[in-house]
Amino acid sequence: MEEKLFRALIARETDGKFTRNIEERSINDLPPNNVLIKVQYSGLNYKDALSATGNKGVTRKYPFQPGIDASGTVEKSESPLFNKGDEVLVTGYDLGMNTDGGFGEYIRVPGEWVVPRPSALTLRDCMVYGTAGFTAALGIDKMLRMGQKPDDGRILVTGASGGVGSLVVGIFSRLGFEVVAATGKADAYDYLKELGASEVIEREEVNDESGKFLLKPQWAGAYDTVGGNTLNTVLKACKVHGSVVTAGNARSFKLETTVFPFILNGVNLLGVNSATCPMDHRKDLWDKLAGKWRVSNLEKIGHSMKLEELDHYIEEILKGKIMGRMVLEY
Repeated sequence: MEEKLFRALIARETDGKFTRNIEERSINDLPPNNVLIKVQYSGLNYKDALSATGNKGVTRKYPFQPGIDASGTVEKSESPLFNKGDEVLVTGYDLGMNTDGGFGEYIRVPGEWVVPRPSALTLRDCMVYGTAGFTAALGIDKMLRMGQKPDDGRILVTGASGGVGSLVVGIFSRLGFEVVAATGKADAYDYLKELGASEVIEREEVNDESGKFLLKPQWAGAYDTVGGNTLNTVLKACKVHGSVVTAGNARSFKLETTVFPFILNGVNLLGVNSATCPMDHRKDLWDKLAGKWRVSNLEKIGHSMKLEELDHYIEEILKGKIMGRMVLEY
């Protein structure tokens, strides 16, 4: 058995209270899966912050090593799919939920969860995208499959300055769509314009409280990362036969609406679950992110941090203060 030690951020529960500290672990403590990966980069997601602060809906048992994203090099493989030295990434499945995740210098996962690094992306690029970029791509792919086209009109992106929202703006812009970005951050306007948004609006412009069942159509489709009344407003103001992706609940997990956007305007409400996406489709979307969907100024979205800084940024993302993506570098 290997005795190699490594550093990790560990969340612990003591008498109902949760703490987070950098600890030394043994590789022998990792789950008995067949691919051992030396992690070089990870990314901070809202779900990671929930796991790290004791949300039992995300992580059932503690102590635990969170982190739903990881990219790095295969250190040891008992899987026929990978060899030592392969550069790979892992997002989704159970990583960072109940299987030790990327907030440690090593992970051990089933080979069936692992994606080879796309040749056009660096390992760091993969984590600037991470689960956020993959979720963005999955929702956009669904919209395109439903027939959404640039000629149909403007696309609204809510929560646009966050990780998913930033990447949605960048991908849609790359694909030739006119993008309207909604944000609550006054200092995000220039940033969103640089990513390709043609217009930036205040988030309260997407918070209709009139009680009307339908509103004057304002956008041909939308990608919502906020939920709650924002999503209700988005649906009511979507043009006929447009598609709306729902991919977050930063505002609320509840949706109070009527059937009218769907039965009178034919609006499509599309859900995404990036964790369970089949591997063939997963690889295809990563190829798109590396190629024709690649965000032209990806470097503006990713901001580096070290393991010692992670606890601070966990608090920041819970407060909604993170712009773009925080990339953990080992």
